[in-house]
Amino acid sequence: MQVTETLNEGLKRGYTITVTAAELDAKVDEKLKEAQPSVEMKGFRKGKVPMALLRKQFGQRLMGESMQESIDGALSSHLEETGDRPAAQPQMKMMDENWKEGDDIVVDVSYEKLPEIDAVDFKKIKLERMVVKADEASVKEALDNLAASPQAVSYEPKKTQAKKDDQVVLDFVGKVDGEPFEGGAAEDYPLVLGSNSFIPGFEDGLLKVKAGDEKDVEVTFPEDYQAENLAGKKAVFTCTIKEVKGPKKPDLDDELAKKFGAEDLEGLKSQITERLEAEYSGASRAVAKRGLLDALDNAVSFDLPASLVDAEAGQIAHQLWHDDNPDVQGHDHPEITPTEDHIKLAERRVKLGLLLADIGQKADVKVSDQEMTQAIMNQARQYPGQERQFFEFVQQNAEFRQQLQAPLFEDKVVDHIFEQADVTDKEVSKDDLQKAVEKLEEE
Repeated sequence: MQVTETLNEGLKRGYTITVTAAELDAKVDEKLKEAQPSVEMKGFRKGKVPMALLRKQFGQRLMGESMQESIDGALSSHLEETGDRPAAQPQMKMMDENWKEGDDIVVDVSYEKLPEIDAVDFKKIKLERMVVKADEASVKEALDNLAASPQAVSYEPKKTQAKKDDQVVLDFVGKVDGEPFEGGAAEDYPLVLGSNSFIPGFEDGLLKVKAGDEKDVEVTFPEDYQAENLAGKKAVFTCTIKEVKGPKKPDLDDELAKKFGAEDLEGLKSQITERLEAEYSGASRAVAKRGLLDALDNAVSFDLPASLVDAEAGQIAHQLWHDDNPDVQGHDHPEITPTEDHIKLAERRVKLGLLLADIGQKADVKVSDQEMTQAIMNQARQYPGQERQFFEFVQQNAEFRQQLQAPLFEDKVVDHIFEQADVTDKEVSKDDLQKAVEKLEEE
């Protein structure tokens, strides 16, 4: 078996792997001898089938297996010897398309290897981390929002006309073409106007009603309504208004706190403070992470595998095109050519991705099974009622598991660098932090 270099240019590598006919024949014989003791064939005792007959019966199939194993083994040995790590699956092509048994096998192998990356002195990286404390005004604003939420608001009868945010208690019967339909009637139904809990037009039709009124509300069911027999149909709802109630904002007291699971108002304030500061901390980390990535981008330089950059640029261009053309759901569209900006962004992403992966590997950063399980459970919550199917999908889909693991790994590597970098905390206002976050979103 022989490996000959044919290309060594930047990160690109090319080789020919030659497996002689004798080597291949010997490997087939080895497989036949290994299988011979367990082979049964009519006219022969188990394990006594002649090699010549075995070769005639199974040789062709084993030849293909032996070819693949020989080439894979040669490539694996070569990569181990050189230390090359291919950026993508190496491309292989047989040189002789008319190969026949008895000929040597010559395979052309090409790949781009991952670059060698110099170690980064994290202590030289200087970062500023924004710290925001939850002030009284922010806590009060959050309390007011809780007090105005449906969970906290109560309603009391009023004699004036119903307006937005009022609650109307009514009986109604809906009809299509003069005939009642299933699910179209209710009694003593409490409906908050403006909640958008009914089909479009229904709640607007009840504005200005008063207790004791009777009113027909005409609506049209949406074309995509879940009940196909009603989709796109016009309906008339005969409504009897029993009560009109106005919202009553609760007092900021212990009773309100208990509605949200706290023992008293001070306990609720403490919970709100913790939640706000956790939100501020998450936003601050995002800003600091961007600063870290910018610093790493400037600190190192190495050759990038063109295949990875091209693939990333194509993906960026494709995603942005679909963002600009949301009506096109499939991929039946003109070819999308990445721009210079797409390529520049792709180069940064590939560079930082390779760098963080290299740092994580050298630092032996691992994503634990517990962390993966938590990430899977967090994703499963987005599919209520279908959690079991989601877990089965994750179990069977290695690529999706990798997509879940990648951001966890990246965050752990970033934390690893933060621990060693020169990070200074700076207390700022909520507005300053908000401006920094908005700046991130603009870039």
